Amino acid sequence: MKKENFLKGILWAGLGLFLLTTFVSCEKSTPRKEIGLQLYSLRDSIFQDVPGTLEKVGKMGYTFVETAGYRDGKMYGLDPVEFRNLCEKNGLKFLGAHTGRDLPDSANYAETMAWWDQCVEAHAAAGVKWIVQPFMGSVGYQSIEGLKKYCDYFNAVGEKCKEKGILFGYHNHDKEFSTVLDSITVYDFMLQNTDPAKVMFQLDLYWCVIGGKNPVDYFKNYPGRFTIWHIKDETEIKENGKVDFAAIWPHASESGMKYGVVEVERYNFEPFESCRMSLEYLNNAPFVVLPRN
Repeated sequence: MKKENFLKGILWAGLGLFLLTTFVSCEKSTPRKEIGLQLYSLRDSIFQDVPGTLEKVGKMGYTFVETAGYRDGKMYGLDPVEFRNLCEKNGLKFLGAHTGRDLPDSANYAETMAWWDQCVEAHAAAGVKWIVQPFMGSVGYQSIEGLKKYCDYFNAVGEKCKEKGILFGYHNHDKEFSTVLDSITVYDFMLQNTDPAKVMFQLDLYWCVIGGKNPVDYFKNYPGRFTIWHIKDETEIKENGKVDFAAIWPHASESGMKYGVVEVERYNFEPFESCRMSLEYLNNAPFVVLPRN
């Protein structure tokens, strides 16, 4: 009898250990949401300590980064492949970048396009999926003619990127929505006069709202054009901010969104903590669903 009880005890202990191991395994295998961080959010740290900053970002749980530190063929002073390897060492993918040049005139067009050739080559070496220009000069806001020049310029840059397998896009601020030229907003004109095969749009949700527009209206009017979202609010991303993420998110598929990138420009807390809190909110929000890429 004692032997029988002993064997039963071993069996029950073994079953318990199996169930516990299975539960822990399931816990560990739960996939993280594919959420990236625009490193401009940590602009004071990344230029001073690239390895340390990336280590902290990786430990927060972000899955990829988007840079804002390209110059002369390097990312934050590092060789493109070296920077990519450093990201991967910390569990991060290096997927995209913010950079660009202002609209060239006839005198510096060749020099500007040569700059883009070097830029695209550097980012191709690192294996990025997109390059986004996050600004447009005053010419684009002063007249339809000036804005059309920007659209043609972006189409030309987009063609260069496409040849290397990289997406090219434009990132908005608020003026694109609040500026009207000949009865059309700047942003609508850009959407209508850039080639979808060459230029995608990285919609910054916060700046769209601040510009007086509803992102959902753009998703409905221009479906599929918004490959990347910049997920941002006035400060940290939270439930009671200025952007109603819960109302916007059901339209993600219609927008064409494939990647979501957090950007925190203003902080109520230390910058790393603000970025961590933003990710925590998005990971815990049941309505936040992102494609697995």
